[in-house]
Amino acid sequence: MSIDSPVLPSSSTFSDHPLLQPLNIGGLTIENRLMVAPMAGVTDNPFRRLCKSFGAGHAVSEMIIADTALYARKKSLYRANFDNEIAPISAQIAGAEPEKLAEAARYQIDNGAQIIDINMGCPAKKVCRKLAGSALLQDEDLVARLLDAAVNAVDAPVTLKTRLGFENGRENILRVAKRAEQAGIAAIAIHGRTREDMYTGEARYELIREVKDSISIPVIANGDIDSAQKAQHVYEMTGCDAVMIGRAAQGQPWIFRDIEHFLRTGERLDAPSVSEIKEIVLAHLQELYDFYGEYSGCRIARKHIAWYTTGIPNSNAFRQAMYGEESTAGQFRVVESFLQTYE
Repeated sequence: MSIDSPVLPSSSTFSDHPLLQPLNIGGLTIENRLMVAPMAGVTDNPFRRLCKSFGAGHAVSEMIIADTALYARKKSLYRANFDNEIAPISAQIAGAEPEKLAEAARYQIDNGAQIIDINMGCPAKKVCRKLAGSALLQDEDLVARLLDAAVNAVDAPVTLKTRLGFENGRENILRVAKRAEQAGIAAIAIHGRTREDMYTGEARYELIREVKDSISIPVIANGDIDSAQKAQHVYEMTGCDAVMIGRAAQGQPWIFRDIEHFLRTGERLDAPSVSEIKEIVLAHLQELYDFYGEYSGCRIARKHIAWYTTGIPNSNAFRQAMYGEESTAGQFRVVESFLQTYE
């Protein structure tokens, strides 16, 4: 099936598309099956709430290292801040020691999380060097111990985010998924690449389909979902219970609105106007400033501004000027002025 010329949902799927129905995860109800993938440095509290305002049914926190000795650090406090979020709240934890992972799970439940998500998919070198994230897929015995420890530690649903395997040719997702189900994992999200792939090549949805056919817990498909039509395609290819959008939401959190509209009506929404983008960006900036404060707010906002303005004429020159702003007020003025030019 061509992604450039997708097959539209049949008329029978309009308004009652399975991806728009509620999903039960461990007794908790998620409003729909369009999810925000956890992304370190991106899916913070303001971004999760923004995506949910555009129709995402669920959003998972940034990865939090499973070492409570680090939780007093400012970065960890931000990552574990769930103020004003729409329930159910999901905290992602990462680690390679079962006892520490269990302790982290209990800590995050006490902190307000209602779902614990275990990271076994992050491909970053600094995470894999600590034998966490996707590096864990090299040791299935350790994977099993970690899953058992987390599930047994809390009276709450535990989910898993993972990849097809660590290396190409040694994909072990079927074994990992079956062991996860056996451990009591409530749902599994699978990025259709190995750790070796990083983010190159194309996601392999056929293996996600095999997982879906082999286990009974919800399977969430992740990887390369960058449009409403692609979400429909991935649903058809995998038979998944939900789709998870990551990089495509950077700079366009309205992608969830686009997907919802397409699945509900069969029609494609027009791209947001520059006027609407300006309104979204400025509101997001204010949320970031309020959340992080003057110094960090200004710096964390830079990447979001760059994503939002990609493709707008003269945006490269604008971004270089924007990067030089050291105050939130100055940054806000520069962004507002630039976007007003193209309204």
